[in-house]
Amino acid sequence: MPRLPESEIEKIMSLLKEGKPLPEDHREGLTQQLEQLKRSLLFDTKKEYELIYADKEREEDILAETMAVPLQKVKTFRNGESGNDWTNMLVFGDNLQVLKTLLQMKLEGELTNADGTPGVRLVYIDPPFATRQEFRGSQDQKAYQDKIAGAKFLEFLRKRLVFLRELLSDDGSIYVHLDWKKGHYVKTIMDEVFGEHRFRNEIVWCYSGPARKIDDFPDKHEIILRYCLNDSAIFNANDITIPYSESFIERRKYTEGESGIYGGRGDERDIEKFNKGKVPEDWWTDIPTGGQISRNELTGYPTQKPEKLLNRIIKASSNPGDLVLDCFAGSGTTQAVAEKLGRRWIGMDCGKLAIYTMQKRLLNISESRDLENPKRKYRKPYKPFTLYNAGLYDYKMIKGLPWEQYREFSLALFQCRDERHQIGKINLDGYLGSDSVLVFNYQKHKDAVVGREFIDDLHINLGEKIGRRFFIIAPAASVRFLEDYIEKGKIRYFILRIPYSIIEQIHRKGFTKIRQPGSENDVNDTVDAVGFDFIHIPAVECEYLIAEKEGQLRQGEGADDCIIRISKFESKVISRKPIEYQNLKTLSMVMLDYDYNGEFFDLDDVYYAEDLKKNNYEVRFDKGKVKQQMMIIYIDIFGNEKREIKTLAEFTSRKRRSHA
Repeated sequence: MPRLPESEIEKIMSLLKEGKPLPEDHREGLTQQLEQLKRSLLFDTKKEYELIYADKEREEDILAETMAVPLQKVKTFRNGESGNDWTNMLVFGDNLQVLKTLLQMKLEGELTNADGTPGVRLVYIDPPFATRQEFRGSQDQKAYQDKIAGAKFLEFLRKRLVFLRELLSDDGSIYVHLDWKKGHYVKTIMDEVFGEHRFRNEIVWCYSGPARKIDDFPDKHEIILRYCLNDSAIFNANDITIPYSESFIERRKYTEGESGIYGGRGDERDIEKFNKGKVPEDWWTDIPTGGQISRNELTGYPTQKPEKLLNRIIKASSNPGDLVLDCFAGSGTTQAVAEKLGRRWIGMDCGKLAIYTMQKRLLNISESRDLENPKRKYRKPYKPFTLYNAGLYDYKMIKGLPWEQYREFSLALFQCRDERHQIGKINLDGYLGSDSVLVFNYQKHKDAVVGREFIDDLHINLGEKIGRRFFIIAPAASVRFLEDYIEKGKIRYFILRIPYSIIEQIHRKGFTKIRQPGSENDVNDTVDAVGFDFIHIPAVECEYLIAEKEGQLRQGEGADDCIIRISKFESKVISRKPIEYQNLKTLSMVMLDYDYNGEFFDLDDVYYAEDLKKNNYEVRFDKGKVKQQMMIIYIDIFGNEKREIKTLAEFTSRKRRSHA
């Protein structure tokens, strides 16, 4: 029997502490837990095999201690046009925390397929491998560092696989896309998480093309591991058949005809069976690699996978209306194909480039190629989807919520149970563990503040009626003292400030910000972000110029360039320990939409900080690209944005060089 959820354990502890009887369902669960404990003392319950490495956590702890984060709705595209109670989801944030939130949604009946089945029918992930680092030193040192990086990545991935297993519906499947370097390790991890008996295929995706290696066999394949939760998992063999070769059909006709099986009236009917085709073997050679994707499909995002690959996977292991999830969504191939095949989808990524690439791809899906006939356009408009922030929030939007929604969001932000109760005639909002929580109603008490007098009044009313800790959630601007808590006798009154990165005592594991890349090579580096923070718009100062184009003119371009010269870029980092960054050091990238429509950003170009530094922090592009107005987004390494809208009239002409 699995371990009781942390919230249930806390509830039981609270009831025991108050001397109240346990409900019948809790008593039964505890009895089963005790029986399991007895059995584990008598028998060795360790798995027959598993990978052992440093800092490997128990599954129970991963599920219980991972911090869920509320999803903040940023924008719904085609709002109100879904026609049902599901809207597709695009989420910016750390996928581990989002997966915990989705698991809570599943348990509450909010995550379903169209037929009402809870959970996700199909998971496809193409996780990145953080092995690009170059280590200096002896060969032994390099080997050691590689092992450390590999162990960290395996645990990074294992945590997510544990949640993905819990999110799958009973007849669900998961496909994990890997390269040849670490695939064997991940296979062992998946055997451990899902069970070796749930392994179905190691699909080898083979391709050809130019090779860099001349002293080794060129690496021309990737692998996809397929696991299913049980034997009833969906597999639509008839939807993914490929044709037999003409020579095969001819051989069959000859062989079968000679043996007398094809004779008389049955000939044509039996031959017809072979035109229906066959299910592909577990080696796929008919799908081009990323470098051979057609121009119509390319997004410019590194490691993009072809739609033909996801078309086969999604058709095989899901039906129309089923929910498809990709938590390393990257360029959005999974989401685009799921949409074209009539599936529901959830995509998430911790990179702003990925989010804007997917947004553009989905909004323009009608102009993309049809899956069945690539010579035709898809032509159908995109289905409604909502963009969410998870772990990095816009406090202005939170503060603008109606009180009840603000209260619910605040409780979820700090992992508090939403359970109204009363102590000493004071209405309280919930619990953090077994300790009471008050959400300060700044909307109702507009002139009130949380100061020492407020704490004194609380203590007079609560006194010895509470435990050793009491929590108050309040806007940072409403708090009139700097300490994390004020002590009254044996009781500590903790302040959870909004906006403020969660304090160490509540957080347990510390706080790690999501990091955005500074170069194209870093786009797929893994980040294990924990906790939450609030958007702090960076300070940006630029010159906007028009100058004569440098070098030789290219066909279709004018004689002038637009130049954005960045002179100042500073991030406002809020931290308990002051962190100072030099000017321009926190710049990640600059994104451009040359024809901004006033409604949503449609990514056209991206300039990475690494390349901008080589060019004295100048963004240079052809003047003819700018239409009525353009949007410029400056992004820092923490995911914060500064947005500006410019017209050509706001670019100042620079004096032309004389050509003597």
